Amino acid sequence: MKKHLLFFLLCSGQCVFAQLAPLTVEKIMRDPKWMGVSPSNYHWSADSKTLFFNWNPEKKAKDELFKISTSSTKILKALEKEDEKNPNQNYIYNGDNTLGLFERNGDIFLRDFKSNKERRLTNTQERESNPIFLTDGSIAYQKEDNLYTLNLKTAETKQLSNFVKGKKPLKTDVKAGTEQDNWLKTEQTALFDIIKKRNAEAKSTSGSGRGRRSAVEGKSLKEIYTEDKFLSNVVISPNGRFITYKLTTAAQNNHNTIVPNYVTASGYTEDIPARTKVGENESSAQNFIFDTQRDTVYAIQTTTIQGIKDLPDYLKHYPKEQEALLKKNEDRNVNLYGPIWNEKATKGVMVAISTDNKDRWILELDALNGKFNLIDRQRDEAWVGGPGIGGYYAGNLGWIDDNHLYFQSEASGYSHLYVADIISGEKKQLTSGKWEVQSLKLSRDKKSFYITGNKEHPGITNLFKIGVNGGDLIQITSMKGLNEITLSPDEKWIAINYSYLNKPWELYLQANTPKSKAIKITQSTSSEFNSYAWRQPDMISFKNRYGADVYARVYKSDNPHPNHPGVVFVHGAGYLQNIHFGWSQYFREYMFNNLLADNGYTVIDIDYTASSGYGRDHRTGIYRHMGGKDLTDQVDGVKVLVEKYAVNPKNVGIYGGSYGGFMTLMAMFNEPEVFTSGAALRSVTDWAHYNHGYTSNILNEPFNDPIAYKKSSPIYFADKLKGNLLMAHGMVDVNVHFQDIVRITQRFIELGKNNWELAVYPVEDHGFVEPSSWTDEYKRILKLYENTLKK
Repeated sequence: MKKHLLFFLLCSGQCVFAQLAPLTVEKIMRDPKWMGVSPSNYHWSADSKTLFFNWNPEKKAKDELFKISTSSTKILKALEKEDEKNPNQNYIYNGDNTLGLFERNGDIFLRDFKSNKERRLTNTQERESNPIFLTDGSIAYQKEDNLYTLNLKTAETKQLSNFVKGKKPLKTDVKAGTEQDNWLKTEQTALFDIIKKRNAEAKSTSGSGRGRRSAVEGKSLKEIYTEDKFLSNVVISPNGRFITYKLTTAAQNNHNTIVPNYVTASGYTEDIPARTKVGENESSAQNFIFDTQRDTVYAIQTTTIQGIKDLPDYLKHYPKEQEALLKKNEDRNVNLYGPIWNEKATKGVMVAISTDNKDRWILELDALNGKFNLIDRQRDEAWVGGPGIGGYYAGNLGWIDDNHLYFQSEASGYSHLYVADIISGEKKQLTSGKWEVQSLKLSRDKKSFYITGNKEHPGITNLFKIGVNGGDLIQITSMKGLNEITLSPDEKWIAINYSYLNKPWELYLQANTPKSKAIKITQSTSSEFNSYAWRQPDMISFKNRYGADVYARVYKSDNPHPNHPGVVFVHGAGYLQNIHFGWSQYFREYMFNNLLADNGYTVIDIDYTASSGYGRDHRTGIYRHMGGKDLTDQVDGVKVLVEKYAVNPKNVGIYGGSYGGFMTLMAMFNEPEVFTSGAALRSVTDWAHYNHGYTSNILNEPFNDPIAYKKSSPIYFADKLKGNLLMAHGMVDVNVHFQDIVRITQRFIELGKNNWELAVYPVEDHGFVEPSSWTDEYKRILKLYENTLKK
């Protein structure tokens, strides 16, 4: 029996009854504008009086610019580019916060906060970037590859570095050549005065090319040749003495993939260049220091980093390989980030992350010799990660003052805030508990931190404030749901992007004080969207078979089908959180789950092992076995449906996309007695064919840990398929390549499997765009369930 609702419509001042037609796949998979368009891109004016945002309440072709003031909640349409007249910038402040530097459109600007005036410092065709204040009151910035200083009083510009692409020219012998050549050259010079003159002129002007200072100054700027390497991370110390930089050598002999595109304007099949696969050769890099005072260049040394030779524990499963590596006794490769200097340039800190991602070191750099002193080491035998830590950037890290450094670490099992005293070596944990610091910002006065975290519940985020020395954690926002924060430059106001379980994102404004009321500014959802009573799913938790808490949403049916079917939805990405009190980024699946509940199904959506928001053990629980604990969590969730929601264990389906598609395949192959039918969308079928950055963290590399790949890849279990399987994949998917689904399809053919179906979408990438594709895909899923779970 379909679910019908009665609701009130306000029309011409009168309320009338109307009956809502049931949800359909065609309706919910339309262009999302039918739902209404939420505001986005919040940004403040420099004076903190105006908040600008993009919005589209009239469902036009593109969003428009709107604004509100802190003195009024009235929404006004802003003039085109009005937000660029007095924009808030990511300022680089001087010591007393009276001046701020920023880049705009490739030029450098200076703002005086006392006079509120802006001054343009550069106006060139080249791009200037990365401005900083130096300790002598001047500024430094990067122009193309090189660094320059600008004296704000005299307006003198001085070049500090002279990076030159290519190899250093070899010195040529003036008498090079045959004996006859040399004789002729000497004879010509002896005979002709004009040749003597030109030779003298050439000698006096030699070396006056690129980067050479005038003869009056008498000293050339040291040429630093980058050869065939890529120059990056050019950083100058605030005293102007040390310039650090990185030279990267591109990976050699790699095999890049291609993705054929069949539906093209030319009528010909065209190849889309794509990524490499996991395990391919990686680029290598080396970091250097140019001491401008000593006019010398030397390498930053990583050999003395504590634990640089430590091998990962998984090698114990490969004793021969482990023994060979122990004999080699080689340093592991690391990626260096920084340095991040304190204000007086007395200390610089770099972050080193091993390329096997088992270690993250925070290191004090001795710039005089390129050596390190250890501040903190985080070792993880799975992989280093978590909010504010990451594996591809320095993470949330910075100076409170010249001797105290803040950073985030999972040392306690959850990502929390720490402060290190660089002089004493003491480290202090400022936040604690079974929750995560998800974002972090040091206040302008450097007396406190603003953090967002899920302290109340794993699925509720709020803004908090805590002193730089610790103390009470003061909660500022309080709305139950997800609160995304954009703080005003003066830190007096908070723009909140807020959503709830069944309510999409809206803009709220709140004073930045505890217990202040958040005022709703926008109303974005359409009357059509509001006419349906979207469910607030049950927010539950259960103990999995390993004793860990697992959180889930359950969409109950008010009128269960007599066969009591159940469906498991599996979110994608692996490391992502979907069981929260906010609006799901899987909004189409949220609506489809409502549709399923209307049609008599009970649906569960689980933050399985490896989902984000639950600490280190949950995050890394799939190390070396994807499709292990994450799959048994789904099975344990089905048990909850059977025991508490009266679902028939013989009528359970499963679906999901990307990682959720992978999980669906593993469920259909390895838990055939639990799942009758499955819809696997844009699925990874063999992890050896996915990308390096994501996969190598979890499974290491195929050639050095083949056990992990064979345990984790559905293609090795295809022979176990018993139930009903629908697969769907975009043919121009540059993330999970169409080749993945083609390879497993061939396996099914060779195995003689009959109960599977493949739907292909010729114009779709990993994330579908066309409503027609979304509609076709989900109609097929619904048909699969209707034909197999209700009989």
